[in-house]
Amino acid sequence: MIMIGEATIIIIVGMFFLSFLVVGISFYSIKNEQFYFPTILKPGLVMTEGFAKGICRFFGLDDQELVTFFIRLHNKMNTVPFSKIPFEKRAIFLPQCLRNAQCPAHLTPEGLVCRRCGRCEIGAHMDELENLGYRVWIAPGSTLIKRMVKKYRPEGIIGVGCLMEVKEGLELTDKMTIVGMGVLTATDGCVETTMNWNDLLEVALLSSQE
Repeated sequence: MIMIGEATIIIIVGMFFLSFLVVGISFYSIKNEQFYFPTILKPGLVMTEGFAKGICRFFGLDDQELVTFFIRLHNKMNTVPFSKIPFEKRAIFLPQCLRNAQCPAHLTPEGLVCRRCGRCEIGAHMDELENLGYRVWIAPGSTLIKRMVKKYRPEGIIGVGCLMEVKEGLELTDKMTIVGMGVLTATDGCVETTMNWNDLLEVALLSSQE
């Protein structure tokens, strides 16, 4: 029992110091707008998330900056493999909160089907993305994402959403061994959120053929 207790203390102390190291490197990277030790940072942020956020709060740091940094780091590390995937083997999941409050779309087993009513910008951009070869879904939740991935087997996914939605989505793609990229909405909320569509197009157009 004593050995188990000592081992537990060693693990906790180790995680604490690893969290300090991860937070330190992360904020140093944020400050200098450059990724340091990315292959260490990504798994380190995943392993020590709870500790790292606690350290941020203790020192009055914004833990949302840490989450934003995780998304940027994830995208940076996946840019090359994502660019090698043909458009036809990619998928995009848009959050339903982007639609207009009077949206006439109906929920189906494959998500919300856009009616191209012109009340929001989703329809026009869906047409543009689908013309490139993408499959695009308006997702009411992560259950739809899992179902569509199982059905259509995309090799690359772009997920759009608020900070935590994108973070959780990227973690989900990692578990499914799919190359994931995240694009953040400009505003948060459950109704009529906004986004910079050029940010999405910039990621969507990534190609090794350029």
